[in-house]
Amino acid sequence: MPKVSTDEKLIEKFLTRGVENVYPSEDALRERLVSGERLKAYQGFDPTGPYLHIGHAMGMRALRILQELGHEVIILVGDFTAIAGDPSDGKHRNIMTDKEIKANMEGWKKQASQLIDFGGKNPAKFMRNSTWLSKLTLREIIELMSKTTVQQMLERDLYQRKLKDTVPIGLQEFIYPIMQGYDSVAMKVDIEIGGNDQIFNMLVGRTLVKEFLGKEKFVRAHELMEAPDAITMSKTKGNGINLTDSPEDIYGKAMSYPDDLIFKAFRLLTNVDLEEVWGMQEEVKGGKNPMEFKKKLAFEITKMLKGQKAAEKGEKHFEKAVQNKEVTKEQTKPVSVSGKMTVTDFLKETSKESASQIKRVIEQGGVEINGRKVTDPHEVIEFKSGDVIKFGKRTYFKVE
Repeated sequence: MPKVSTDEKLIEKFLTRGVENVYPSEDALRERLVSGERLKAYQGFDPTGPYLHIGHAMGMRALRILQELGHEVIILVGDFTAIAGDPSDGKHRNIMTDKEIKANMEGWKKQASQLIDFGGKNPAKFMRNSTWLSKLTLREIIELMSKTTVQQMLERDLYQRKLKDTVPIGLQEFIYPIMQGYDSVAMKVDIEIGGNDQIFNMLVGRTLVKEFLGKEKFVRAHELMEAPDAITMSKTKGNGINLTDSPEDIYGKAMSYPDDLIFKAFRLLTNVDLEEVWGMQEEVKGGKNPMEFKKKLAFEITKMLKGQKAAEKGEKHFEKAVQNKEVTKEQTKPVSVSGKMTVTDFLKETSKESASQIKRVIEQGGVEINGRKVTDPHEVIEFKSGDVIKFGKRTYFKVE
């Protein structure tokens, strides 16, 4: 068993960097962390899309700190909770099929391994909640449901908004927090990490841990980071900086952050010292061009995910392809897709992006064919050998 460290600097970073709330309190969790007791912590992710993104990296980096301190950490795939669908985003979700769930979660461990160590002396665990949730009997489910009330559920702002807007509330939405809460009981965890949109669900787990295990469970809720399009990152929207993205794409997407989000991104998505972040922010207030700091942000994000050399590669590509508007043969991806089809179908084949993301890029003026801007996602085009298609700011395809 690894020796537990009580390094004060790492503990403070875990308790404060990007953290919005700690339950029951920051001081209570600090006391446990400095006690030298080995704790068990986790964060869960539902496979509603094939890619983990940099928003998920916030929780993984927090888990990594605990791993470095010698605590047990778990990445949990919610392959069973995904069936019901998390209602936290306020949308009604259809029941996901086993095939969809399996396809989405394939490759997640490899993606997460960029931030969490699954080997070494203190390996992280990679678990799936179908292991225990699929085995619950109806009697056990009824017992779990008895631990909360309809009134408690309806206190959520989410449900108040739905009732006001006459948006249907599926009964499975009520069982979702209980299913997520039971994960903490099944794994016997001491700490759950998640975004501030998960606070209700995580606190349900805290109640169930007290009820069934008779112990305290701490909740560490962090802020959420917007995607470069200034909308909260989402697996289903596909609008985030994905962990599978190339260094060039990560760097380029990070450069798309609007100026007013640069320093929030520094706080939440990088390891840059906060005093340095405040200093940069003051320089911008004093009139300095934020471009220099935006490039540093893009570099730091790319370095965190892919390493120093990859960040240098991403920076060089951005300077040549975007700033200097150079498009080299190496930057153009050859494709064999040709013939008459809509521009959306062509890009679904070549870019592997979702239809919704392709539509968004087209509507924002980010698609050009041989220098002509395309604005209609449904426009039918005859793609011929030699055609050059620009997708977004950094991706080029050439039909062979």
